[in-house]
Amino acid sequence: MRALLVTSLGVTCAAALTLPLAAPALSAPAVPSASVRPPSSAPESPGSGPPSVRAAELPVAASRAAAEAAGSTQSLPLQPLAAPSDRSMGAGAAAGQGLERRTARPFSLVGVVWDDADAELHGTVQVRTRAAGSADWSDWQDVETHNAEHAADLGSDERSSGAVRGATAPLWVGESDGVEVRVLPEAADPQNRSAGAPLPEGLRLELVDPGPDPAPEPAAESAPEPARAAPAGRSAATAAFAVNPAPPTTPVVLPEVLTAESEAASAVNAELAPLGATFIPALSKAETEEAANVAAGAKPYIGPRPGIVTRKGWGADERLRERQFAYTRTVKAAFVHHSATGNNYTCKQAPSVLRSIYRYHVKSSGWRDFGYNFAVDKCGNIYEGRAGGVTKAVLGAHTLGFNTNTMGIAVLGSYSSTNPPAAAVTAVSKLTAWKLGLFGANPKGKVTLTSGGSNKYKAGTKVKMNVISGHRDGFATECPGARLYKKLGTARTSSAKLQGR
Repeated sequence: MRALLVTSLGVTCAAALTLPLAAPALSAPAVPSASVRPPSSAPESPGSGPPSVRAAELPVAASRAAAEAAGSTQSLPLQPLAAPSDRSMGAGAAAGQGLERRTARPFSLVGVVWDDADAELHGTVQVRTRAAGSADWSDWQDVETHNAEHAADLGSDERSSGAVRGATAPLWVGESDGVEVRVLPEAADPQNRSAGAPLPEGLRLELVDPGPDPAPEPAAESAPEPARAAPAGRSAATAAFAVNPAPPTTPVVLPEVLTAESEAASAVNAELAPLGATFIPALSKAETEEAANVAAGAKPYIGPRPGIVTRKGWGADERLRERQFAYTRTVKAAFVHHSATGNNYTCKQAPSVLRSIYRYHVKSSGWRDFGYNFAVDKCGNIYEGRAGGVTKAVLGAHTLGFNTNTMGIAVLGSYSSTNPPAAAVTAVSKLTAWKLGLFGANPKGKVTLTSGGSNKYKAGTKVKMNVISGHRDGFATECPGARLYKKLGTARTSSAKLQGR
C-alpha cells in the first residue's frame, strides 16, 4: 500500500459502527493521479494542468470546458516596492514587495505563497481589491501571514515531495477584477539591534476563481415541498444555502455522467445516499441508532445524523485532489477551527468559498486535498470536506501534530473579534454528536493523544485534552479565534445531550 500522505492545515486559525474501525483498504478506482503542480507566473488557462491530469480527461473539448467551469488560479510574481519615505516608520523600515493596482481576470479569493515551506514570513501582507465591473476599491485588508501550522506533517512523504509551499491564509474578497498587494517585512528594532527578517524567496500573489456553482437540479417528485421557496428575486437553488433552512431533505442526483474521480468520491458515501447525491439527508436519533447497528442492550450514545452537503453538492473538482484516500484507525477527538477567510460572505456563497479554499490548498499550497474533514457556514449548513467518506476515519490536514485519529471542523469566517453565529455553534454540536458517537467518543470527555510534533508539543509527547478541542489546544495559534474558542464549552454540552448522555 502506498504511504499515506499527510498535510497539516491551520489558519489563525479542517467509520460508522457498521464498519470496522481498522483503516479500510478501499481507494479510488485506478485513474491517473491528479498531482499538483507549482504555480505558474502565467494565468492558468482552461484545461491546464500536469500531463497526468490531462491524460485522465476524456474528450479534450469537453474536459477543457469542464476545467474552465471548475475555476482557475492566476499566480503573479511580486515585485520590489519603493522604499518607504514615511519617517514615522523609523530608520529600520525596509522596502517590501507587492504589485501596484492592476486589472485581472475575475477572482474571489486571494493569498500569497512562496517557495520554501520551512521559511516564515515575518511581516505584514495587505491587499485591496476592486469589485468586478465597478470602479470601487476596497480598503486595505490584512491577510494572516503565519505559516508554521500550514505545513505538511514533519516526516511525511508530502512534506518532502517538493510540492508543498509556504502560504498565508486565504482571504475571501468576493467577485473582483482588480487587485493591489503589499508585503512589508518586520522593521528593524534599533533598541534590540535587530535587523528584521528578510522576506521569503519566490513570493507570488494567488488569485483564485472558484468557478460557477453547480447547475440547479431539475424538479423531482421527491423534492422538498414548495413552501420552502426562496423570497422574491431569488431562485430555489439559492435557497438551498440561505438563511439556515437546511439544504433539501431528500438526496438529489445530478443527471450528468460522473467522472471516475467524482464517482470514487461519491461511492465512499454509498451507504448514506445514492451515487452522485449532492446532499446526505438527516436522520432521527432512532434512525441513526438503527443504521449504526448498535448491539442489543448497549446504550446508543450517538447523536442524530445531521444533513450534510456532499463534495458534489458544493462543486468540488475531483480532478484537483490526490487520487488515493488516506485513513487512520479511529476518531478520538475533534479539533475546531475557523477558516480566517473573513466574514464577508453570504450563505449562498459558502460553496464558492469552499471551492476557492480547496483550490488554494491544492493548486497554490501544494496539499493533497481540502485540509479539513468538515466545514460549517455561518447559517449552520454542514459540508463534507476532505474526500474519503463522512462516516470513515479520514486522515485530515488540520492540526499539525494531531491529525492522526482525529477530525477537523472549519467554521467559515474569522472569529477572533466577532462572535460566531449560534447556528454555526449548533451545527458543530450536531456534527460532533453524530461523528464522535460513531466511534464511541464522549464530547464532554478527555482523551490522551500522542503529538506528532508541533510548536507546542514535541513529537512523542502524550497530551491530555478535551475530546472537542480548539486548534490552539494542539498548536500555538490564535485559531479558532478567541470568540469561537469560548463557545466550545457550549458545543461540548449540547453535543453530549444529543448523544443521550
